[in-house]
Amino acid sequence: MTIHDEIKQLIIDCLDLEDVSVSDIDTQAPLFGDGLGLDSIDALELGLAIKKHFDVKIEANSDATKAHFFSVATLASFIESQRG
Repeated sequence: MTIHDEIKQLIIDCLDLEDVSVSDIDTQAPLFGDGLGLDSIDALELGLAIKKHFDVKIEANSDATKAHFFSVATLASFIESQRG
């Protein structure tokens, strides 16, 4: 399983997206707004799940964090950079 698929599965599991499969989530599409349509509550839950699952530090309310959470691709890059 690629890191992209791992993130997609985590999104589905932690947000209880029952009608969504890993293949339904576009790696490059925005997670919020027009893309997957997540909201700020989803962002908090997803942030906690990613911290726990990937053991990375995420700064709350920073512009950099917003950029990392733009898409599955940007999240994957962030996680890989945190893993060193």
